[in-house]
This record gives sequence, C-alpha cells and structure tokens, in this order.
Amino acid sequence: MATTSRRLPARVYWVRRAVVLGVPLVLLLLVLVVIHPWAGRAADRAAARAPVTTSTTTSAVGTTAAAAPAAPASTSPTPTPTPSLRGGVGDCQPAQLALGLTPAAVDVPAGVSPTFTVTIKNTGTAPCLVDAGDAYREVVITSGADRVWSSKDCVAANAPRRTLLLAAGQSDTTQVPWNRVRSAPGCPGGQSRPGTGTYQAAVNLAGATGGPAVFVLH
Repeated sequence: MATTSRRLPARVYWVRRAVVLGVPLVLLLLVLVVIHPWAGRAADRAAARAPVTTSTTTSAVGTTAAAAPAAPASTSPTPTPTPSLRGGVGDCQPAQLALGLTPAAVDVPAGVSPTFTVTIKNTGTAPCLVDAGDAYREVVITSGADRVWSSKDCVAANAPRRTLLLAAGQSDTTQVPWNRVRSAPGCPGGQSRPGTGTYQAAVNLAGATGGPAVFVLH
C-alpha cells in the first residue's frame, strides 16, 4: 500500500532551525561565563605577585639621597704649626738651660785680650733647640754699675745663626774674645779703653743667665 507523505508545517521547520542554532550559542555563553571569571582571578593573582618596579626604584633613590648628604664645607682654619716647634723639638726654656762662663785667665796682663769660655747645657729631660749665634748669645762685662762692653753691641746685621739641638744633659762650648775696648748699643765709634782693675763677666741667652766670673785687667 502506498505511503502518503505529509509536508510539515513551516512553523516546525523554524523551530528546528532555532534549536539547531540556539544550542551552540547557549554552549558558547556557558563557556564564556565559566572561563571569564577564572581568567580574571588568575590575572589578579599574577598582578599581586608581580613586583612594583617603580615604587622600589623611587624608594631606593630616596634612601641613597638620605644616606649620602652633601658634605658641608669645612669652616675650621687649618692649624698652623707653632714656629718654636721644629720637627717636634721645642725651644729650650730658661729653666732647662745652665750657662757657664770662665775666663781663660783670672789675671790678664797688659796688652792681652781676655778670652772667655761659654758653656751652654741642657739640664732638662728632653732635647731642645736654642740659637747661640752672636745676635742671641750675649757676654757682658761690667765694673760695678759701669757697663763696659757687650758682645751684642757691634754684631753685624747679617750675623749667622747658630741653632743648637741639645739632647738632655748635652753641653756646647764656645770661645768669646774681648778686645779690651768699650762698646755701647748701636756700636758708636771712638770708644775708650778701660783702665786696670777688677771686672765681672756674665752670659745671657734665651732668658737664662750664667756668671758672673771675676777677672783682673793689668
């Protein structure tokens, strides 16, 4: 018996097409709904783990600037070495100098120029410096209150210095002659010769004094 086919209504075809097309769309929406929140949370976690480079760099620069401030210019004057200290050795002080003066002869014959031995001794416990040149070391001859002669009266302006470095207990000895002629400060000429009699000689240096030594001129 022949089968009679019936044509389905158009509405049925549209429903079928809607179902065919709608199922994939529904599946796609489900996938997006599930995947998108997970991806967002993963991105947030990655961002949280990532170091903040800009913040770290700024902090490092700030720390460096605070740790190394510009050094202020020094306003303290440079210490100037004391002129009296040379090589760590100080000038001899009067208390540590012992000066001695001895005439070569106590009785000096007529026509003979007296000579005196001058001794400079460091009696301190440390070495010291003293200039014993003619411009600093002075031998003075007197007769009572009469100042007869001084070795410094006629010293040349360019007289050489004679700086002594005396160790503790060390002595220096020199000879000082006198020509038996008076002198005066400024070395004026035409000075007379002193007469016979008793005279005294003393030595002065750096605030220390030695003598007097007595001698007789004939």
